[in-house]
Amino acid sequence: MSQGFVQFELERLMSIWENQVDFNLSESGVCPLTVKELVQEPAFIEELLSTPLNYPQSNGLIELRQAVAKLYDGATEDNILITTGCAQANFTSVLTIMEPGDEIVIMLPSYMQIWGVSHNFGYKINPFSLKEELGWGVDLDELKRTVSPKTKLIALVNPNNPTGHILSAEEMDAIVAAAARVGAWLLCDEVYAGAERVTDKFTPSFWSRYERVVTTGSLSKAYAMPGLRIGWIVGPADIIEKTWAWQDYITISTTILANKLAAYALSPEVRLRIINRTRDYIRAGYKNFEKWYQRQGGVISIIPPQAAAIAFARYHKKTNSSELVRRLIQKKAFVLPGDLFGLDHFLRISFGLPVDYLNEGLNRLEQVIRECN
Repeated sequence: MSQGFVQFELERLMSIWENQVDFNLSESGVCPLTVKELVQEPAFIEELLSTPLNYPQSNGLIELRQAVAKLYDGATEDNILITTGCAQANFTSVLTIMEPGDEIVIMLPSYMQIWGVSHNFGYKINPFSLKEELGWGVDLDELKRTVSPKTKLIALVNPNNPTGHILSAEEMDAIVAAAARVGAWLLCDEVYAGAERVTDKFTPSFWSRYERVVTTGSLSKAYAMPGLRIGWIVGPADIIEKTWAWQDYITISTTILANKLAAYALSPEVRLRIINRTRDYIRAGYKNFEKWYQRQGGVISIIPPQAAAIAFARYHKKTNSSELVRRLIQKKAFVLPGDLFGLDHFLRISFGLPVDYLNEGLNRLEQVIRECN
């Protein structure tokens, strides 16, 4: 490993504060489902209650892997590995593809997990940026310059966290072309697919666009079930086999009850019901959030997110974003500071929440922003 272990500051900050404040606006998913909301068939409830609390097959129940495979063109259960959340999916995918000293190209701003893992395992990191002046689009010239014959892996999040940007067809084609030019792998975290705000079309996957693609997903964001800790990897069968070998050392498996609930959630009718609920929360929540920031007299500006229940908002004050969040915590509310994504003077604010809860959190944020220099 490289010298100087980098802690995952974003997740640690959330772990410390999200359950200690009265108004948590830091999450990137919508208001979570309850078990009662999810399960509406008495026969399935009885099946769950009769389930022995044993290990499932460690790569995931076959019915769950088949349900996930149906979401990806041409995939079969052999292309699927069920993981403990998308975090483990990303982690073990990187370990499978990369070796110490390899070069990785990472999209920024982004969820900083793969950046931290890459630093801690001694990979050479080259970033390419989504640009605010491009509406959080990809700087295609920068992408071409950044990807080199030494690049082993290109890592990205689509739809993006924290900006909510959905890659265009042109951007996706350019990323695939950049990878193909040097024979690099693509690792595409697609956990926000299904959480679209501006379209009813499911965000296209990178899967099947290129032979060296691994995609990851989970039930945490679009499916509003982060507590199940069910994620997955979609990849070539030989890569899935190698990644499963890493999982044997790290978590062995997910839980049997989570596997059964996940397979139920991904059945066609239930899945549609969940996706519609998520999009309703996002669209209503954004309208509410939009009214709030338009009242701020230009102190807040945003590029409207195309997907996900988060706004990456620029505030026009001198105060550092982590300092601003520390002051907000004193008022028992919480958002994420932009400097943890590598961009100071931004805040990541969740809006996929019940109206009264969201509004009170935003009111407290407004008070803190007004008090800042």
